Amino acid sequence: MDTNVDPTMTVPRSAVAPPSRIALDRDERLVKDGILRMGSLVESQIRDAIRAVVDRDAGLAEHVIAEDDRVNEMQREIADTVLMTIATQSPVARDLRFLMALDHVASELERIGDHASGIAKVARRLFEEPAIREIRDLARIGNLAAEQVRGVVSALIDIDDALARHVAARDDEIDHGYRTIFGEIIDLMRADPQSVESGTRVILAAHWVERIGDRVTNIAEDVVYLASGQVEDLNP
Repeated sequence: MDTNVDPTMTVPRSAVAPPSRIALDRDERLVKDGILRMGSLVESQIRDAIRAVVDRDAGLAEHVIAEDDRVNEMQREIADTVLMTIATQSPVARDLRFLMALDHVASELERIGDHASGIAKVARRLFEEPAIREIRDLARIGNLAAEQVRGVVSALIDIDDALARHVAARDDEIDHGYRTIFGEIIDLMRADPQSVESGTRVILAAHWVERIGDRVTNIAEDVVYLASGQVEDLNP
């Protein structure tokens, strides 16, 4: 056995990441962690907004609306980190695409938070009016939208294009639910003019849910692009 092994040769020189790579990896992890936290908060916002509508919970609606400022701040922090990383680390190729995609995802999540806040604002007005049965359908598609947010953020972190495609495909369920609610509410309004105001608000809330589904699909397209380098329309 040779005991005269040079200890400096026990780890190949190529296996040691340069300081610039270490710094870039660190910054990418910071952005990914921010996306995870933001996605979790936005998912909770959607669920809470829907529950506020169903349970006629004014306090929960106000909580969702107040949390929107926190979502906005998280988006700004992610954007600042991405900008600083690009300016100081000069990433290229895959790293640059990854950072730009994360920045776009943060913007989409911020808009989803706005939609959740919009649902909560609708809920505040619905408390003043008689409940209508179509709210049950709204709860179903709203909770599906929250599940979609969780799924697409997971797909992004793992760069899992198969999961992203699966998430995007389920947007059809949300679209179908929205159309069903719209048709039922219109029929209700025709039969009972007293339901016009509450019905209009439920349609608006359902519209915000439908827009959440569209933004989730946008994020799924980012994941597919990162995984394959191809730009695809997942909701033609």
